Amino acid sequence: MTSPPLLLADSVAQAIHDAFEDYHARFREITQRAKSRFEQRAWLAAKSDAVERIELYDQCIATIRARLVVQLGAQAQDRSLWAAVKKRFAELIEPLVDGELYKTFFNTLTRRFFGTQGVDADVEFVALEIEPTERISHPVARRSYTAITNLEGVVERILQDYAFQVPHVNPSACAQQIADALRAHLAHWDAPAVRAIELMQTVFYRERRAYLVGRVFGEFRFSPLVIALMNTDEGIRADAVITQREQVSVLFGYTRSYFHADLETVGDAVVFLRTLMPHKPVDEIYTVLGRAKQGKTERYRHFFAHLQRQPDELLVNAPGERGMVMAVFTLPSYPVVFKLIRDKFAYPKNVARAEVEEKYRLVFNHDRAGRLVDAQQFRHLRFPKCQFAPELLTELVEGCSESVHEDGEDLIVRHCYVERRLRPLNLYLREVERDKAIAAIVDYGQSIKDLARSNIFPGDLLLKNFGMSRNGRAIFYDYDELCFVTDCNFRALPEARDDDEEMHSGAWYYVGENDVFPEQFPQFLGLDAGLRQALMDAHGDIFDVQWWLDLQQGLNAGRFADVPPYPQRMRLRPEL
Repeated sequence: MTSPPLLLADSVAQAIHDAFEDYHARFREITQRAKSRFEQRAWLAAKSDAVERIELYDQCIATIRARLVVQLGAQAQDRSLWAAVKKRFAELIEPLVDGELYKTFFNTLTRRFFGTQGVDADVEFVALEIEPTERISHPVARRSYTAITNLEGVVERILQDYAFQVPHVNPSACAQQIADALRAHLAHWDAPAVRAIELMQTVFYRERRAYLVGRVFGEFRFSPLVIALMNTDEGIRADAVITQREQVSVLFGYTRSYFHADLETVGDAVVFLRTLMPHKPVDEIYTVLGRAKQGKTERYRHFFAHLQRQPDELLVNAPGERGMVMAVFTLPSYPVVFKLIRDKFAYPKNVARAEVEEKYRLVFNHDRAGRLVDAQQFRHLRFPKCQFAPELLTELVEGCSESVHEDGEDLIVRHCYVERRLRPLNLYLREVERDKAIAAIVDYGQSIKDLARSNIFPGDLLLKNFGMSRNGRAIFYDYDELCFVTDCNFRALPEARDDDEEMHSGAWYYVGENDVFPEQFPQFLGLDAGLRQALMDAHGDIFDVQWWLDLQQGLNAGRFADVPPYPQRMRLRPEL
């Protein structure tokens, strides 16, 4: 006969299982709206859906926690009970493809109950040894097109198979463009023809585009295949065909908002996507699919497994200038940084800790336009103090006491943000050949425009606040002065009225809190004459107050510009 404690463990395990099922169903319900949002061109509603889906996880955790607090009463902190609940929960989810997502949900809940610092294997699931996706053998649902003799005809059939309520603009011409792009790609392989095309059944949606995701096969090899679709004034048309792994990786990257893709199960989709992007970290794939908590779990698991394999390597200050608001450290052999808010900010910074945290929440929920790093918030991480460089440890203990505390031989990081490590742009420009430096500074100007068109003004445009990705993209990562373009007061510099004002060492005119003077931007960038001229030639309009005022007027009128997530050269001809 089952004893009462085991009956209670069964009941709690089932309740947590059901709570995750409810979360998953509601997650899918929001995700399924993406198709109609795309068809109706309801872009603002799609933005609201994205925020609603992000906030859903914590809402569901709070709901089940409140329920269990009432149900368990004094037993809510009974570790032996939770150990039994964990065992029973593991049995419930054993046959499930997405068991790892259930485990993460369970871990989040127990950490809220116990305030766990580090990892507590008695009441949470730990998997540092293996790749969780290695357990998955369930194939992702997909459509296959083989024995291709008429490529245009097959592509047109693909467009028919992925139908929308809105008609395609001349599907035959669309199919011709896609087929031409595929032939051009295969020409680089010296492959005679497309042998097969394989696409996931699930359509991926983000911002103003829908994506068909899969693979194209030549004679002896395959490459990724992503067909980007847009819903224009005239109807739906193909906007781009992406077959380069590097560009697909950028599309699924850490500077993008999350996809809305209605996946029956997630783990098998991650496995399939890794065949397209074998070097993409699994945590980033989970995250970009909207499973941000699972992405955090995978990043934690992978980083600390790596840290254990490098016991003699020290955590050190990240490359670049010392931040006035954030202390930033890294492990040189691992491509992430940890950012902690300092107790006191150096002059002239005058923001409060709560304001900094609000800026990071804004970025988390906003369209990142491919130019903002996804910053994951972590709490109660446990590091061995011996793995910190002595000067870094002193800096953290003395300067970040609100974010860290010592616990014996360990350092507990109560709160931090974890991001992909980028090479600071000011350092990058000194290290690379001239042509790469020019390309980087031109892309820096483009990144300012991309952010501005998504209603983000970085605040501090200094080069040290931008980093270069391995794909050569300038990315902004210093958020403490970030704000909406629509909140700025863009002004032209007043003309001096006399010699005294002309020779004044500081600003002789009044400067309000939100005042921005675009003409002054070049003075603070520290560029040599050649780089400055390259920036002015390509993006001189960002130093003109009228460009910002015109953009601001459009944003206030609800006109958000389209920022394509791939280079202009990859776009298909719009003339159909």
